[in-house]
Amino acid sequence: MVARDRRIVGIALLALVDLAGWTPPATAHSLPLRFEPRPDAILSAGPAEVRIVFGGDIEPMFSSIEVTDAGGQRVDKADAGVNGRNPRLLRVSLGALIPGVYRVTWQILAIDGHRNQGSYTFTFKAPE
Repeated sequence: MVARDRRIVGIALLALVDLAGWTPPATAHSLPLRFEPRPDAILSAGPAEVRIVFGGDIEPMFSSIEVTDAGGQRVDKADAGVNGRNPRLLRVSLGALIPGVYRVTWQILAIDGHRNQGSYTFTFKAPE
């Protein structure tokens, strides 16, 4: 009976060691990877659009992006959306900008169900 008990204890210890080495699979929460224009960028020409590329696919129906001026007025063309050919790209077109500081505000729902949001600024400074 002692040998049987030792064998059971040995099997239990091996199972615990195996479980201790197991890690759950990583989940991508669709974090932003690339911004165009970059946060805190100082531009000599106004960009035609703002683009953010995420690390995972995002849900078009529940993702948005907008650009406002220093006074809080929207300056984008209200055509924001996820690119049809790239489900990781959120973009919005801009009209002609005057020199100033602009805020980009975005929120997304990743395909994996996680929400993410953020904002940043860039500056358009007319060439001297």
